[in-house]
Amino acid sequence: MAMLLLSLALMDPSFAGRTPFVFGLLLVGPANDKGYSQAQYEGGKYVEAHLPEAKMLYLDKVNPADRPGLTIPQVVDDMAAKGARLILAGSDDMRDGILEAAAQHPELAFVHISGDDALMGKAPKNLGNLFAKIEYAKMLAGFAAGMTTKTGKIGYLGPLVNAETRRVANAAYLGARYAWEKVRGQKPDDLTFKVAWIGFWFNIPGVTADPNQVAGSFFDQGCDVVISGLDAPEALVVAGARRKAGADVYALPYVYRPACAMAPEACLGVPYFNWGPPFLAVAREVAAGAYKPSFLWLAPYFAAINDPDKSPVGFEPGPGLPAPARKALERFTAGLGSGEIDPYAGPLFYQDGSVFVPAGHSASEREQWFCPRLLWGMEGDSAAK
Repeated sequence: MAMLLLSLALMDPSFAGRTPFVFGLLLVGPANDKGYSQAQYEGGKYVEAHLPEAKMLYLDKVNPADRPGLTIPQVVDDMAAKGARLILAGSDDMRDGILEAAAQHPELAFVHISGDDALMGKAPKNLGNLFAKIEYAKMLAGFAAGMTTKTGKIGYLGPLVNAETRRVANAAYLGARYAWEKVRGQKPDDLTFKVAWIGFWFNIPGVTADPNQVAGSFFDQGCDVVISGLDAPEALVVAGARRKAGADVYALPYVYRPACAMAPEACLGVPYFNWGPPFLAVAREVAAGAYKPSFLWLAPYFAAINDPDKSPVGFEPGPGLPAPARKALERFTAGLGSGEIDPYAGPLFYQDGSVFVPAGHSASEREQWFCPRLLWGMEGDSAAK
């Protein structure tokens, strides 16, 4: 029913009246980070542009390092006092605070972007979870890397370690492996896929590992493509500098569609979130009094994955992606959309040799969502040290 309401809201602007509608958005990083938080901020601006008389309240850098002592319930109290009817909490790290705030404000609607409390029956009645299947866009990034690498060595620059970050790293590996084996006809054992985690969603000097140094280390070890899982574009900046110095290396930034502009010649593409349509759908439901909190994990619109009004995730091919790889990527995307290609088909194993998906089966959404380890064939830690 929730999916039906979302679809109706997207198609029918009359779902929302013309009364003022105030909503709040909490961003984990800077609103101009050219990454995850900016993508969400622009999603909020999309709501303002498409929902009559909508007004966004936002606070960025909602994390303990940037705003020590600030609590999410305090932020929500302030937004509620300013008339907010909907609160969007933008990061997995906000879970405890947004659950507390939702319990304190039963009159408001809350959406935790990420998380699964609604799925697990642990959420207050006024809180839902919303996420998009960025895994498929990340799979396209991995495919682009697998088609492009000359050394057969790919680095993955990860943030902190949790089920979400393992899930998207695994998806990138599956895309790279498919390109390497199925399209290029190379031996599986000749593909190296190394994962390193910096400790948070973005660089915090003195707290996290320096992503510039980690990306540089990948290139020093012979990786010629680095896929980023961070909220900010350091991997691409490093790749661009290396290329200017004569190195034949590339990178794929994450979550912000225009990110390639920072180093076009080094950019193979960008897997990104397009938060505008799902934010708008939820806002219209709340404005109409029709929102029913639930767990939503939205699939790409494969028929036009980069349509800004339809697909919640996309993949923007970069200027550095060779033409043959671009054509192969188009075929791979179409195959994912039709179901002809299923990288989640078994047999698949975790790093420790335990079974993820048995032969003759495909991973269910629940099996994909709850991701305890990296996959067999990947190098790196499955848990924080």
